[in-house]
Formats: sequence, structure tokens, C-alpha cells
Amino acid sequence: MAPRGAALLVPLLVAAAAAEASLSGYFGTKSRYEEVNPHLPALFAARRRLALASSSKHRCLQSGAAFRRGLGPAPGHEEDIEVNDPLLRFFEHCEKFVALVEENATAMHQVEAFKEGPEMRRVLERVAGALCLPADELNADLVQVAFLTCSYELAIKNVTSPWCSLFSEEDAKVLEYLNDLKQYWKRGYGYDINSRSSCSLFQDIFRQLDKAMEESKSSKPISSPVIVQIGHAETLQPLLALMGFFKDEEPLRANNYARQAQRKFRSGRIVPYAANLVFVLYHCDHAKTSREEYQLQMLLNEQLLPFQHSNRTLALYADLKDYYRDILQNCRFEEECELPRSNSTAADEL
Repeated sequence: MAPRGAALLVPLLVAAAAAEASLSGYFGTKSRYEEVNPHLPALFAARRRLALASSSKHRCLQSGAAFRRGLGPAPGHEEDIEVNDPLLRFFEHCEKFVALVEENATAMHQVEAFKEGPEMRRVLERVAGALCLPADELNADLVQVAFLTCSYELAIKNVTSPWCSLFSEEDAKVLEYLNDLKQYWKRGYGYDINSRSSCSLFQDIFRQLDKAMEESKSSKPISSPVIVQIGHAETLQPLLALMGFFKDEEPLRANNYARQAQRKFRSGRIVPYAANLVFVLYHCDHAKTSREEYQLQMLLNEQLLPFQHSNRTLALYADLKDYYRDILQNCRFEEECELPRSNSTAADEL
């Protein structure tokens, strides 16, 4: 819950675009937050001044417009949506990530190894049997498409697809792990550049919060009381990894499926459809010290998220900045993303 006697200063929402078939998800975000967190009734209060940025992708712009409409009619000029790909599609602008991960065929070797492993082989045999096909006529990619079709229709349309009947619960766990492996090595903890490429977004978030705090200290109106940034799951996953959330002691690999049954890194739960991460900055009028005056909560998909440094859901803003000081001061996007100018191979760099 919110700090006692605290005034909501600014919510900053970073969200993944809703699927085009489910833009209602963005109309619902405001009400979902109010239902799950009734102590934040003003989180997205109707038509507070809104700073809205988006990726250039059509579904992101649609999601931003849908979210804006969900706040209610604007009393005056409708805010423009700022397109900001360097901020929200940073992964496309990071040369090192593109060359060494996105376009590097060997970067996903753990994923490819799992596709050929015993767990996937058993899934292929069961699915082939259900379809009355020889197992050698199927491969992991085809089976994964069928599974994703099943999950998509269930999540978006609330319809049980006929494709779902092909899979047992164990099959679903194996295919979930296959997807988690891909996200881990492509967007998560697999390679440092995955998360380090998001430092410009991370720093921008804290610049916005710093600005609101300074305006509050000067008794000025908060220039952007609601900040909304619409990106992608590929925007949120590296950002959460940069902050250290959902990190397992043992990396996800092709050969440790059984040992990862209780893993923290589950991409379907971390970044589901219309995933959203909110930073909520409070001003505490009755704080005993100036350090305690500004406090922060984070919510992931409408649920309070315990901080890494304290395992609590409320942090002093100054403490949080201290904890992430190295990233805030020393993570420079241009340097992190610069390709090496030597004869080193991709494998050497990763």
C-alpha cells in the first residue's frame, strides 16, 4: 500500500503494446489498477497532463491512442503521441546487440540444442501420434507454432483452440521452457548486451522522476503528472533484467530443464500480452528526514513488485538511486553498443 500521508506525485508507465485483436486491454489498464490497488485512485486520473511516447509500430500507436481514450475526454487539446524508437526500440539501434545476438546464428545455440534434446523429442513423438503422422515429418518449430496458436487464442480470444488438444500438461511445460530459453538468451540474462542495451531507457525513467521531484521541491506544478511509454515485450524484458528482476542462480540451458522447474524466469508471466511496468513516485509530507520525503513503488502487471535491494514493495527514492548508481552513472548506450573494431569473433565478445 501507499506510504501513510503520502501524495501521489507521478506515475510512469512503460508498457508493451496490446495485440491488435485486444486493444481493449489498454482501455482496461486504468480500471485494473484501480481495482487491484484501490489506494491509488488517482494513478491515471482522468485527463491529468499526459506525456505519451510510443514506438513507431502501428500496434504501439494504436495501443497508445486506446490508452489515451480510456482516460476519458480531454478538456482541451488532445496530446500528441511522440514517436521515440531510440528509447523504446533501443534493441534495433544497438549495433553490438544486432550483430552479436540478433543476427548471430550461434547466439541461440542453447535453444537449438533443446529443440534436438530428449524432452522435445518426446513432445514430437506424442504430437505426431495424435496427428497420425510419422515423427520425422514434424520438427520443433512446427510444433511450437501450433502451441503458440493455442496459447494466443486462449489468451486473446478466450477460446480453446483445437490445436490445444494436441498437447499434454507436460508438453506445455516443455514448450514453455523452449520459449523461455529463447527469451533468456535473446532478451534476458543470457548475454550482458541484452540488458545493457536498455540503459538509455532506464536512465530516462529516472530523469523523468528526478524532474518531478525537483519540481515538487520547488513547489512548482508537475509538468508531466502522468508519463506513458508504449513499447514491446522486447522493451520491458531487457529493462527488468537490467534491474536484476527474475534472475535465477543457474542460467537456463538446454541440459537443465528438470532443475529449472521452479525457475523465476518465466517470460509468459513476466511479459504477457499488454504487459506493463509502473514506477509510482510519492511525496511524503510528514517524513522525518529529507531522505524519506520521496518514496517509490513499482508494479508489474498490476502487482506490487518487491525491490531487489530490500525485498520490500516500497523504497526510499534516494536508496533506489544509490542501489542503481553504477547503471545511472556509468552505463552509456553508445559505448555499450559499439561494435569492437578488432579481429575478435562474436563468440569472443559474448
